[in-house]
This record gives sequence, C-alpha cells and structure tokens, in this order.
Amino acid sequence: MTVYVAEEYSEHEAEILRRYFTNLDQPVFALVNLPEVVKGALFARYSRSPKSLRRLFLDEFVGDLDMEGDLTVDATTGLRRAEELYDLVFFEYGDDSVAQLGGVHLACEQASNLLTKVLEWGRLMSYLEQSTRYIAYDARIGGRYRYYRDPEMLSSPLGTRYIGDMDRLFDAYADLVPRMQDFYRANVAKNPNDSDFIYRQAIQAKAFDSVRGMLPASSLSNVGIYGTGQAYEQLLLRMRSHPLPESQAYADLMLTELRKVIPSFLKRVDLEDRGIAWSNYLEDTRESTAELAEELFGDAAGAATEAEPSVALVDYDPDAEIKMVASILYPHLHLPEQEIERRVENMSVEDRLAVINTYIGNRDNRRHKPGRAFERSFYRFDIVTDYGAFRDLQRHRMLTIDWQELSPHHGYTRPAAVDQAGVGGLFDAAMDRSARLYDLLVDHFPAQAAYAVSLAYRIRFSMNLNARSAIHTLELRSSPQGHPAYRKVAQEMHTLIATQAGHHAIAEAMRFVDHSEEPGLERLDAERRAETRRLAE
Repeated sequence: MTVYVAEEYSEHEAEILRRYFTNLDQPVFALVNLPEVVKGALFARYSRSPKSLRRLFLDEFVGDLDMEGDLTVDATTGLRRAEELYDLVFFEYGDDSVAQLGGVHLACEQASNLLTKVLEWGRLMSYLEQSTRYIAYDARIGGRYRYYRDPEMLSSPLGTRYIGDMDRLFDAYADLVPRMQDFYRANVAKNPNDSDFIYRQAIQAKAFDSVRGMLPASSLSNVGIYGTGQAYEQLLLRMRSHPLPESQAYADLMLTELRKVIPSFLKRVDLEDRGIAWSNYLEDTRESTAELAEELFGDAAGAATEAEPSVALVDYDPDAEIKMVASILYPHLHLPEQEIERRVENMSVEDRLAVINTYIGNRDNRRHKPGRAFERSFYRFDIVTDYGAFRDLQRHRMLTIDWQELSPHHGYTRPAAVDQAGVGGLFDAAMDRSARLYDLLVDHFPAQAAYAVSLAYRIRFSMNLNARSAIHTLELRSSPQGHPAYRKVAQEMHTLIATQAGHHAIAEAMRFVDHSEEPGLERLDAERRAETRRLAE
C-alpha cells in the first residue's frame, strides 16, 4: 500500500506541467520557470482549495499565462555556472550567508497534521497550510479517507485496527457535518442583504469548525513553503533527526526536489562529516535530555482536566514599561542607555505615558505596529488548549514556542454547539475511540501513536513573546472571524498582561484585541468582503 495517492493527468496536461513543476507523481515538488507574482498568487489560492497545487495551476492559472517560447524550458538550465560560484563561496570560503540568496517555493502535499508542525517550526520561512474551515474532510482521495498511513504501523499486527478506527473517526465526522449545517441554518437567520452563496459558505465554515476536533492528527494537509537555501538546509537537518518516520521520509523527498533547483545550497545535508553529523547531534541531545527528564521526574503526568483553555502568565519583567520608555527615547538622544533609564525612573507616570502614547501614535489599523522598543518587554505563557487551536497559534514565528507530546491525557474540548445540536454523545464516542487507539499504539509506536489523537484533545505548550509580537498575535487571533478556541486564548493573554503583569500602557497599545463574545457566523464578514471583491473585478 502506498503512502500517498499520485494524481493522474492527461498527456496534454502533463506536457504543460513538466515546464513548471519538478515532478508530476510525488507529493513534494518545486515550482520553476514561473514569475514570482504567479507563485505567490498560486500559494495564496492553495490554502483555501481542496485541489492539489498542480491541479489548481491547470484549472485556474494556465489560462492567464503566456506560454509562448516556453516549449524548450528545462528546470536545470543555467544552474551549472551558479553551482560553480556557490561551491567556491560555500565550501572554500565557508560563507553560509550565500545560501540566503536563493529561494524556492516547495509544496508538501498529503502531510499529516503532526508533520505540518515539524515543517512550520522554522522562523525564517513562509508557510501556507490548507484550512480545515474550507475543506470537507469526508471527501476521499483515491477512494480513501484523508489520513496518513504509516507503513511501519500498517505492516504490524495493529495495522488493521488502525485503519478501522481511523475510518470510523472519519465516518463520524462525515455524519456530523451535515447535522451541524442543519443546526446552524435553523438557528442563525440569513441576512436579507447577503447572497445565498455568502450564507452557505459561512454556514459550511461554521459546521466544519464545530466538528474539526473529531479529526485525528493523522489527517492530511497540504503545505506551501517558501524559503532560502539556508532555511531549507536547517529544516532538513531537523527533519532527518526527528523521531517521526514520516518526517524522515519527507526530508528525503524534499531534498531530491530541492536539489533540482538549488543543488549547491544543500550539498552538506547528507555529507557524513557535515549534515549527517549535525543531525546526529540533534538526535543525541534530544534523546539524552528526554532520558534525563524521565530519570529526574519519573512518571509525573501533570494532566490538566478542565475543559476550558488554561492560560498562565509564568514570567515577565515588572520594570518592562520603564525599560520600554528608555528604549523609545534611546535613538533620539546621545546618552548611554543606563543614564536614560535612570532618568526615566525619575519621571512622573504621566510623562512616561506621554512617551509611550506618542510612540504608538494613531493606530487606525491593526497592521500599524509600534516600533522595536516594544521588543524590550517579554511575556512567557504556559497554555493548555485543544490541538486545533494550537495549530493556529503555533504558526506565529516571531516568538519562541515549544510543546509537549500530543496525547489524550489532558482531556478534550467539546464545542457548546455540538451539545445544543444534540450530537454530544456521538462526539464523545469519537473521542473515546481516539483515546483507546492511542493507548493501544503508544507502547509499540511511541512516535506515531499521536496520529490517533483527535484535534479536540488538549496539548500543553509554552509561548514566549515580546510586546511587539504580542500586538500582532493577540490582535489577529482575537478577531471575530477567528476560531472560538484560539480567540479565548488570545483574550486571556491580553487580560493577564494588563492585570497580572500590570502593564496597562502596553495592554492599551493592543487596541485591536477584540474581547467581544463569539459571533453567530465568524466567517460572514470575510465572505462579504470576498464577494464585494469578486463583483468589483
């Protein structure tokens, strides 16, 4: 049984695709011979489409391209001279920064939700991931539900049980989606000014949101990545050292495709004394630290049982606002920082507030961010929330985030609407099936057992971020169109900055944090804006 399903193309379609994609039959491929603006638009559309990237390109982009003169395009053309130059700089001079000069758009398709978190770890890359709000996961690929089938597990005596339980989880999801759509249609009236299409899309997104927690972490997603050669090298070194076999397999696929377009940047990845030694170092330190943690802490589980998100502010600087004012003034003066900070301490509260408010200015739009002085203060949060919400919060890269293993130990979150629709029992049955499968797998396949855990189960993770990053993260994730689970986390983080840390001026600067209650249909305004743009074209 293959791990992924290769898409089929007509002879004419294949002829077109070969000019722009490095392969037609693998889940990992690079884009070549396309303008950067086309690549960007294609990846943006990709995140909200159930189609593969190559199919999306054929259906929605080919018609707008001028392909005259492209008949002899070869993805390797022009690389030889570049390779010679980069080899000289990269190996003889040891200047790693040269690997920042070449970038690649790479698609990783049919990747599990566990693998997507590995792919999205790096700060210096750009990612777009398929949204559970726009994709119906009861749709099948090649006649099979969209979940990852680990070859090692499937060839074991537990393989049949894994397939059976995964199929039942997807069956339950498929059963509840139309029921939740009926529930929302019955309880949220259509605005007479909205088209049927807008209302239908908003209802569908809300239904998907309410039951996405039933989907297991094995659920497949498509991820679009843009990064430099240096960023890809770091990603591959980590993936090759990761305990998840899927990560190691995709690292090999990615390396093959990347070498078709930026081969020189990745020559060190599988050299014994370079990349292999580096990956071995990462693996050794991870395993040694895990063993020591178990030796020191034993079987301490620390399971959280409350259903609501748990957000604790565990560390911050009590003098952050004084230091921030000093940082604001620093580039405008000619004094040592310690002297500036001493004078700020002697200022009145009113004067310090005047400095902060002047620096913030008139923020008429949440995209207007204060400057780097806001990076002087920091906050560290310990959070327990459902894995679905974690997936969205984890994608913020201008912070330090780390997480514990996904398991059923912290319980799960069941949306109130599921109870109101009268299907809470079916939701609970799916969670029970997920937990029992995890318990069966974990002793035999400790790295892969998390595939069985549904997204409604909670995970513990830490977020360490400065005030400038907090402005972006909390304003974005508290917006009314956001998922209710991560909205609650963002709202609580903002409250703790103001109350526990006592940083009222900093909290006030985050003026677009939205503390309103959950709206009826979160995606309604977004769908209205999208339709307005469509009609204007």
